[in-house]
Amino acid sequence: MTTILSARAVTKTYRTGAQDVHALRGVGLDITRGELVAVMGPSGNGKTTLLNCLSGLDDIDAGTVQIDGVDIHRLRDGERTAHRAARMGFIFQAYNLVPVLSARENVELPLLVNGVRPRDARRRADAMLGRVGLGDRGRHRPTELSGGEQQRVAIARALVTEPAIVWADEPTGNLDSQTAAAVLDLLHEAHRAGQTLVLVTHDRSIGASGTRLVQVRDGRVVYDGDPRGADLVDGAVAVASPATHLSPAAAGADR
Repeated sequence: MTTILSARAVTKTYRTGAQDVHALRGVGLDITRGELVAVMGPSGNGKTTLLNCLSGLDDIDAGTVQIDGVDIHRLRDGERTAHRAARMGFIFQAYNLVPVLSARENVELPLLVNGVRPRDARRRADAMLGRVGLGDRGRHRPTELSGGEQQRVAIARALVTEPAIVWADEPTGNLDSQTAAAVLDLLHEAHRAGQTLVLVTHDRSIGASGTRLVQVRDGRVVYDGDPRGADLVDGAVAVASPATHLSPAAAGADR
């Protein structure tokens, strides 16, 4: 299968006064097209930092991250932003919808940024809203939508450009269990259609339902493999010998 993301020896340190926080410590990771990768681990151990650094939202201190063969951290800021807009979609816990825009306009926005003609953008946005069950809510602004509806708009916005990879940071974190299950069904539907997704989550049902599970602890990947080979406990993975479960990329980074 085609490797869509290849990260090697990724390091990130936050400097806060006299103390350095080593958020990522030489992380290596390969992701192939069509995977649904769940990233889990205790709070404060580097999950969101890993997502932000792999997607280019945050800079890194050392290492390389290639997406579709492009080393994103060698790009200028404007080039990296354009690359994200063209090749990536994002789903956040807080939805991050533009409050003054309607649901339809929020979904249209990344298409317009990528140069799609307004009429075509409107058609594609309406089709995507229909796909997530919001075909009749396109004129409503975010404040007129429930939390679950806002997250479905965010999913539609992330998928509408047909990106190479979709990143999701706690996509069900603000939702009740029934709504979270519906959102998870949407993400699995996108995955079955061939979409590559990387989900940061504390939700064990998401961690257990992906094609692959990555656990981060103390800024390192300590498990990378089949979710069925891990014991999920409160967002952590209990394994007897973590090194035996690392992918070649992750194992090589931690040597």
